[in-house]
Amino acid sequence: MSEISNIRAFIKPEMTKFEPFFKNAVKSNVPLLDIIMNYIIRRKGKQMRPMFVFLSAKLTGGVTDSTYTAAALIELLHTATLIHDDVVDSSEKRRGFFSVNALWRSKIAVLAGDFLLSKGLLLAVENKEFNLLEIVSEAVKEMAEGELLQIEKSRKLDITEETYFEIIYKKTATLIASCTAAGAASANANKEHTEKLKQFGKYAGITFQIKDDLFDYQKTNLTGKPSGNDIQEKKITLPLIYALKNADKSEKHRILKLINKPDRQKYISEITDFVKNKNGLEYTEDKMNEYKKLALQNLENFPESDAKKNLLGLVNYITTRKK
Repeated sequence: MSEISNIRAFIKPEMTKFEPFFKNAVKSNVPLLDIIMNYIIRRKGKQMRPMFVFLSAKLTGGVTDSTYTAAALIELLHTATLIHDDVVDSSEKRRGFFSVNALWRSKIAVLAGDFLLSKGLLLAVENKEFNLLEIVSEAVKEMAEGELLQIEKSRKLDITEETYFEIIYKKTATLIASCTAAGAASANANKEHTEKLKQFGKYAGITFQIKDDLFDYQKTNLTGKPSGNDIQEKKITLPLIYALKNADKSEKHRILKLINKPDRQKYISEITDFVKNKNGLEYTEDKMNEYKKLALQNLENFPESDAKKNLLGLVNYITTRKK
């Protein structure tokens, strides 16, 4: 059995119970919304965020009714932000499936995202889970700020390493941190344990995003060339930031000029080779492992348990996954 299969097996009872709980949370009396919600449920991804919630609860006291509310709340708000992101990016595909805006147009996609946001808020209010609502709402605010910061910096192509880490914290890590903090809070963990798990989630989330950014230079498309999706969208990530920082002025100017071209897709291989030659991938791998280490340090003082072992396993999976 693979590491991720072992983790899924460990929380299978909770995830099995979570599925109908989440389906019920997205029900609507409007037939069109029900069709869209069923489509979203059928193409769900790895569901790593609910996994972080349940494992964090198991580590700090055990899964409660509040844990299911926390997992559903996060999944509702996360799905809403994904739908809105696809509209912002004019993305026609997500995880290999057509996006909601590709099938039902942007106007309907925005409203479907709004519906999910409101369902998340209502779920928390109806269950009087105001602490969980505060944890997750803070993450959604940070995610919107991170997206806007990235758009602003991509226009100017002037992202520094410091800004890059601010963006990925806000865009990705803050939601993973809210998963682990909400999981602990739902199990009535004390303040110290909740904060430790929040920090663990923050560093695990940063690790996750760095791995994703590495994929853009490592994975290949049907032609055998690097996928280069970030380059196509003018998203400057850590491998390129490091390479540009270590290039001379004329080389840096030439690469930025290629990225600014409307037909930059033609130059993806050249830009990728530049990043590799400047050791951008090795530097990024080292940074990823630094943050992985920081994540694991936040679990050191928790007693040994199956929950702890599987949380450690989830971070290892993040850094070794192939997609």
